[in-house]
Amino acid sequence: MGIRHILVVDDEPDIRSLVKEILEDEGFSVAVAENATKARQLVESFKPDLVLLDIWMPDIDGITLLKEWHEKNVLSAPVVMMSGHGNVETAVEATRLGAYDFIEKPLSIAKLLLTIKHALETTSLQQENLQLHHVTSSKLDLIGRSKKISNLRTQISRIANHDTPVLIHGESGTDKELFARYLHSLSKYSDGPFISTSISTLGKDHAETELFGLKTNHQLQEGYFDRAKGGTLYIKDIGELNTDLQSRLHDVLETKKYTHIGSSDPIELDMRIIVATRFNIKSLVEEGSFRDDLYYQLNILPITIPALRDHYEDIPALLEHFVNYFIETEGLPYRKFSVAAQNRLRSYQWPGNVRELKNIVQRLLILGTDENINVDEIEASLGNTDTKQNGTTTEIFDFDLPLRDARENFEKVYLEYQLKKAKGSVSKVANAVGIERTHLYRKLKMLGIELK
Repeated sequence: MGIRHILVVDDEPDIRSLVKEILEDEGFSVAVAENATKARQLVESFKPDLVLLDIWMPDIDGITLLKEWHEKNVLSAPVVMMSGHGNVETAVEATRLGAYDFIEKPLSIAKLLLTIKHALETTSLQQENLQLHHVTSSKLDLIGRSKKISNLRTQISRIANHDTPVLIHGESGTDKELFARYLHSLSKYSDGPFISTSISTLGKDHAETELFGLKTNHQLQEGYFDRAKGGTLYIKDIGELNTDLQSRLHDVLETKKYTHIGSSDPIELDMRIIVATRFNIKSLVEEGSFRDDLYYQLNILPITIPALRDHYEDIPALLEHFVNYFIETEGLPYRKFSVAAQNRLRSYQWPGNVRELKNIVQRLLILGTDENINVDEIEASLGNTDTKQNGTTTEIFDFDLPLRDARENFEKVYLEYQLKKAKGSVSKVANAVGIERTHLYRKLKMLGIELK
């Protein structure tokens, strides 16, 4: 996904400037408007993915402008209202007219960023669910006909008939989310949303709010549990859940109810919970870092995803799938894997599992010139997965360096690569590498990596 565009509409120059600077530091493209006239023009030309709209403006107020956009259906992006003179009636009216949320001034930067994150995620999830419904209508299936995948297909089909939480184990790169989506597509919740979140990307100080939602002064800030109603909530990296949240999740699964932060009103747990991990949770229980009662709740119906090396006979089918995928999604040229090339890939150990295979297919389609992919090209591609590109291997793996210096060399090159891959978006890098965003900012500064 490319850079997200945000339009800030506010008559106060200081607020426009401050919000623009903060959002640009977060990797967004930002345009500003001081009044409704300018906002109308930018909605047409800038095509925002989200609008921050002040209520009190000199020419036309924000509620009137929102109503105009709503009636004319000229804006599909979520709108977050801002006001220093808000009240419940205003917030209700804004919500009725289609506003995603309402935040009060003076702005809390943490709440602003969290609201923007949730609004954009909601929009993406709505689009994703439309795609998922399209896929499920053509019978979403698992790729492969090996005994292991066939057994998994049967196991998941049986589990789909029950509401019990599911724990998915698997090495990194085994595409555990695909199996979670397959389970969702077979369940009674298949018409509902599939909401995915990762423990590693939740804000350190706001994780509880992001999961369970926040209710203050009659205003509700939805959490992932709210958005998953009637569908499936998929939680990645469950082994990284802190002890406080482990306790809260245990109570939710025990009572089949949850509450918003700041409220005592129970809400029925009308959804399926699927969690995933690359860790051995039983070992974490023995170490005392994971609650045993929560583990037993989650482990009633465990699913173990095999490493790719353990069902290598599915590699030809996976190659065909990924070739077709990149032709359809990226317009890459068709290339055919020779039998010898396929056999070489079947004998490879695949430390990065299916994700590594997908990346190699993409690289071969981009860089290749001939229609046929031969063994020599495969060898070169596999070699590239074991060494660093652009001549940085010696610098990173200079074994004469002190451990701290060697680690910093690797981290610097690694994060520079991730930033380049994410086109400078710190948020995307944080999600990709599993580092909390504030910590990542400090790490980049410490390593001397310039963001602009």
